Amino acid sequence: MLLFAGPSGQAKEWPRFRGPNGSGISLAKGIPSKFTVADAKWRVALKGEGHSSPVLWGRRVFVTGSDREEGQFIIQCLNAADGSEAWAVSRPQKSFRTHRYNHMSSSTPATDGQRLVVVVSKPGSHTLIALDLDGKPLWERTFKTIVSGHGGGISPIVSGDTVILAGDEDNQSFLAAMDADSGKVLWKIDRINAKAAFSTPCEFTDPSGTRGIVFNSMGHGITFVDPSTGKTLWEQDGVFDKRSVSSSLVAEGLLIGTCGSGSGGNYLVAVKPGSAADGEKPSLAYKLRRSIPYVPTGVAKDGLLFLWSDAGIVTCVRAKSGEIAWQERVEGRFFGSPVWVEGRLFCISTTGKVVVIAASENFKPIAVNDLGEPSNATPALGGNRMYLRTLGHLLSLGGAAK
Repeated sequence: MLLFAGPSGQAKEWPRFRGPNGSGISLAKGIPSKFTVADAKWRVALKGEGHSSPVLWGRRVFVTGSDREEGQFIIQCLNAADGSEAWAVSRPQKSFRTHRYNHMSSSTPATDGQRLVVVVSKPGSHTLIALDLDGKPLWERTFKTIVSGHGGGISPIVSGDTVILAGDEDNQSFLAAMDADSGKVLWKIDRINAKAAFSTPCEFTDPSGTRGIVFNSMGHGITFVDPSTGKTLWEQDGVFDKRSVSSSLVAEGLLIGTCGSGSGGNYLVAVKPGSAADGEKPSLAYKLRRSIPYVPTGVAKDGLLFLWSDAGIVTCVRAKSGEIAWQERVEGRFFGSPVWVEGRLFCISTTGKVVVIAASENFKPIAVNDLGEPSNATPALGGNRMYLRTLGHLLSLGGAAK
C-alpha cells in the first residue's frame, strides 16, 4: 500500500473503490475529526446524482452521476485545488428500475494514472468505458448479461496493464480481463449462476509467492485467479449461502468476505489462503455471525479488523483469531464503507452524517458531522484532503491540496 508521488508531491493514493488495493487506508495527515460543511475547502454541485465514490489521481478528482431528467450518464473531472470542473463527458442513459436503495450511478471508477475506466450498467449489459485523463475516449467494451433486479453496482479495478471486471449476476455470471491500452478482451470466464455479487476484487500474493486476484461471490466463495489467464488457482467454495456485497479484504494474511441479505442472516468468513505453487488448498479459519455487515466493507489495521454494519453496529475483531474486542452502536444506517485516517475511522451514514471513532482496541466515539444531504458513498483521500460525496455534491476537507 505504498503511495505514488509525482514531482509536485501530490499523493496519487485513491485510484479505485476504497483506495489502494481496496484497503480503505490512507496516509493523509491533518484531516479534522470535527467539522461542518462551512469548513470545507470547497463544495460543488455535481452534474449528476449518484452513489458512486470519487477516485483521485494527481490534481484530478473523478466522479460519476446520472441526470434522470436529461437522460444522461455523466463523468466529471474536477480540479482538486478548488473543485472547478476540468472536463465532463456525458452519454445517453435511459432510466431503469433499481433496488430502492440503489442508483443508476453506483459503480466507482478506477484509474492507473493513464486512463479512467468506468462501468455503465443497464438491463441486459455492463459497458466498460475507458477515457484518458483529459476525457478523450480510448475504448469501450460491452458484456451482455442479465443484470440483477437490484441494478448495477460492480466496480472495475486496474491490475498492472489489465482491467478486471467481476460480473457475478443472478444469471450469465462471468469474470473478464481487458488489455488496458486497447480494451481487447484477454479472457472471459463463465461462472456459476447464483445470487448477484457486488464485491470489488483485490490483488493478493499467496504464501507460495504467486500473485493473483481475489474474488468473493455466493457461487464460488473466495476465489484466487491468475490475472493473465483467468485460471482459478485455488478456491474456497461453499462458504457463502447468500449474496456477497462487501469487497475482498486481506487481514493478517487471511482473506475476509461477508454475505447477507436485506432480511438478515449476515455472516463473515476468514479464510486461510491456499498455495498455488505447492498445491495447498485454502481452509476456513473462523466465522463470525453477530451484527456482521451486509453492504459495508471493513478495515484491517495493526492486527485489528473493524467491521461497520449497515445498522450502525461497529465491531473490533482481533484479525488472526476472530476474537471480538468490542462491539458498540453508533448513530445511523450505513451503505458506505469506513476509511482509516491517522488512527480514526470515518464512515458516512445514509442521511449524510460522518461518524468518526477511534480505530483502537477500546471503543471511543469522537464526532458526528452533518453533510446536509444523503449519501451512500465512501470517502476518498489524497494530498492530505478528504473528498466526501453526497447524492448531488462533492466537498473537499483538510489541508491545502498540493
